[in-house]
Amino acid sequence: MTQALSDLTQALLAAAKAAGADAADAMARSGTALAVDMRGGTLEHAERSEATEIGLRVLIGQRQACVSASDTRPDTLEAMATRAVAMAKEAPEDPYVGLADPDQLSARRDAEGLELADDAPEPAPETLQDDAARAEAAAMAVAGVTKIDSASAGYGRTEIFIAASNGFAGGYSRTQRSLYCSAIAGDGAGMQRDGDGDGRLIQSDLRSPEDIGRSAGERAAAMLNARRPATGRYPVLYDERIAGSLIAHLLGAVNGQAIARGASFLRDALGEIVLPESLSLVEDPLRKRTSGSRPFDAEGLPTARRTIVENGRLTGWTLDLATARKLGLSSTGNAARGLSAPPSPSTWNVELTQGSVTREDLIRQMGTGLLVTSMIGSTINANTGEYSRGASGFWIENGEIAYPVQECTIAGNLRDMLKRIVPANDARAHLSRVVPSLLVEGLTIAGT
Repeated sequence: MTQALSDLTQALLAAAKAAGADAADAMARSGTALAVDMRGGTLEHAERSEATEIGLRVLIGQRQACVSASDTRPDTLEAMATRAVAMAKEAPEDPYVGLADPDQLSARRDAEGLELADDAPEPAPETLQDDAARAEAAAMAVAGVTKIDSASAGYGRTEIFIAASNGFAGGYSRTQRSLYCSAIAGDGAGMQRDGDGDGRLIQSDLRSPEDIGRSAGERAAAMLNARRPATGRYPVLYDERIAGSLIAHLLGAVNGQAIARGASFLRDALGEIVLPESLSLVEDPLRKRTSGSRPFDAEGLPTARRTIVENGRLTGWTLDLATARKLGLSSTGNAARGLSAPPSPSTWNVELTQGSVTREDLIRQMGTGLLVTSMIGSTINANTGEYSRGASGFWIENGEIAYPVQECTIAGNLRDMLKRIVPANDARAHLSRVVPSLLVEGLTIAGT
């Protein structure tokens, strides 16, 4: 399949040149996806899809345009190129667009050694159905669970190939195996919903259906008889499964596009302390068996391990070529793109320094406060860092879980919050965002 995608991208580049483009890059993507949904022990939905899609970006001087299609016939390629060139001629000039110079390109053109694609055969639909049914049964066996909202299993395989008129050409494969279960406990107005799931590149790494289903049921049952907490200022412990959202706000604030627009609460923080000095935040796009790994970025530049925050101090921005040029810097090899849009900066695998204590230690340490396990909605001011989110979880009294809580709001300022985080040691190492449970002192909780 990779050779077929390579041929498609080269045909697109040839069509773009014939249509009058000064430069161009092309992406071809082919994928297979299977999905099965179970409910009440009965198969509710099953689907299998196969698709090949192509995208083309052309440049006329400092103007660019992007087009995409799911039709790969030769006349479609010619029509795409013609339309893209016509669009580019009418687009506004952007002094920062352009392909990479040949000496900037990655020497690596595949993902060999990264273990991004499973050698095991595609699972049969019956296998996915059995996994979902077993997860559902395990959840239903938990006391207090009254029904299953959904139990889903899936598999996907994607082939990606990128080529450009600067000489770059490379591609790789990626697989994904997933299983998720959402359980409902109680009934009527007192119903509570929670779930659990797992997604892995390699099928043999996936957690068992029984483990996932049991965890989903226990999480839902634990929220029965939830109430609203008291309003006030308290410590808040973000459970590991949602703690990554705090780091996501930091990553968004150091994204080159936000910095170039001046729309970031960290726009003036380069070289300053943004996390506790004992913590670092490292990106490593070359981790094996990790969903965020990639051998090169969407502009053909090499990807490499880099430190975003070192000993609490912000060391740099996340940049693609255009934002790097705009800021007078060099790309960090973080370009991502879809088929119908130009590249933009994105982060891959990140890991926050873990602490030396358990989540239970932090619960005892916080005394009275809120353990957050789920969040909904958000009001985040990207310029100031003002933060407000709906939350549910468990109220902590005297260092122990007292009762479940819901319908409350957490508020603070992200710049201050990030400087005060205290990490536990419970981060899951296989995730693309490795972040442990995080304790933040002195946040405002709005409840009763």
